Amino acid sequence: MMRTISGWRRFLILVPLLFFLAHFFSVDQLHYNPRPVPNKQSKFNHLVLGPAAGQGLTNRLQCQPQGIKALNKTHFSSATAPALDNIHFVTVFTLYNSIRPDYQLSNLVTVGNASYTKLERSMAILNIFVNFIQVAMPRSDVVILTDPASDLSMHRNGVTIYPIQGEYSRDKLMLQRIRSYIAFLETRMEEVSQNQGHIHHYIFTDSDIAVVDDLGHIFHDYPNFHLALTFRNNKEQPLNSGFIAVRGTPAGILRAKTFLQEVLKVYRSRYMKASRMLGDQLALAWVVKSHPSFDPKKFTKAQAFIEDIGGAAVLFLPCAVYNWTPPEGAGQFHGMPLDVKVIHFKGSRKRLMLESWNFFSASSDISDMLCLILKSGRTKYDF
Repeated sequence: MMRTISGWRRFLILVPLLFFLAHFFSVDQLHYNPRPVPNKQSKFNHLVLGPAAGQGLTNRLQCQPQGIKALNKTHFSSATAPALDNIHFVTVFTLYNSIRPDYQLSNLVTVGNASYTKLERSMAILNIFVNFIQVAMPRSDVVILTDPASDLSMHRNGVTIYPIQGEYSRDKLMLQRIRSYIAFLETRMEEVSQNQGHIHHYIFTDSDIAVVDDLGHIFHDYPNFHLALTFRNNKEQPLNSGFIAVRGTPAGILRAKTFLQEVLKVYRSRYMKASRMLGDQLALAWVVKSHPSFDPKKFTKAQAFIEDIGGAAVLFLPCAVYNWTPPEGAGQFHGMPLDVKVIHFKGSRKRLMLESWNFFSASSDISDMLCLILKSGRTKYDF
């Protein structure tokens, strides 16, 4: 009888243990033979709307949870530049014609009702760059600095193609961009010395930006700067070279040219390994931060300020307003400021620039278009 009870006891102990071991090995087996997970598409060929960052935050664009509708309106500038002051937007752009036609046709990209080859995509971005400027600042002109060997033509009112000799290869384009800016400013110095009448201010930008508000107020709200840069709270790369404003006075042009020559010198001596990307921004930061009296902590607050850098009065403008980039991936969680004036579609955001213009063309509502940008900014899409 005692043996029988002992046997039952062993059985009662073994049964739970067997269940536990069976469960343990079945769970453990999942780690060795996981259920196949379908490959997720890393990039999309269409916009994917998500939640709008910055919901509930003051001074941020608020969008409806569903659809594309702004719940508040952006703050547009009330001040406009006097008729005697004109603003020229200057960008560096070139075409690379070495791509085979068969490759072009096999890599068509469709946005809306239009399909683009690789060259056509670049031209579409350039045209939309001009479109946004002509809507926000219809009295402004656009100057395109380009390689004389580039087959670039653009027959549009208010647009000038300006060839400048240089090395426009992809590996040296950022370096050449600074050279082209300097060469262009040298020609402006000659023109200003001969003509003391109209003042032409200059804003040098990347061609993948959208100007969504009048920028003429910069030159009037801050009358004492020579050139303006945009900054962000980034320790290694606090300055973005995609937006540089230059006052069109003799002193402004001279000081800006001298400043950019120093940036070019630093670029060549320190950052040639980053010549394809980021070298210009690293050189900009070095020139500014190496000035003895400059306090880098000023980059942590999104407030404009002016500093004397090597004899040039440099106006620092927050990227959040004058060079705002749609979030991507983890992105910017603080949303879009209501007073945003420049949207920068850098990197993998080019499709969003085309989609945004298509949306604005149909709706003519800038605030709703900004909601489209904000709600789709985390999509991984590209050409």
